[in-house]
Amino acid sequence: MSDNLQNRGQQDRSRINVHEDYEVRHWTEALGVSKEELEKAVKAVGPSVSAVREHLGKQ
Repeated sequence: MSDNLQNRGQQDRSRINVHEDYEVRHWTEALGVSKEELEKAVKAVGPSVSAVREHLGKQ
């Protein structure tokens, strides 16, 4: 997702930014995990959505 809410261009859905509340809300709901689980997964494997999904077993 894009960090700039004024930017109406294509959002980067390949990376998770855990420092943005709206992204944390989106990804915790989309992946069915808590904020803490999401943060731990990003810390363990980085912000790549595919890496986080694999780490969480959410293919």
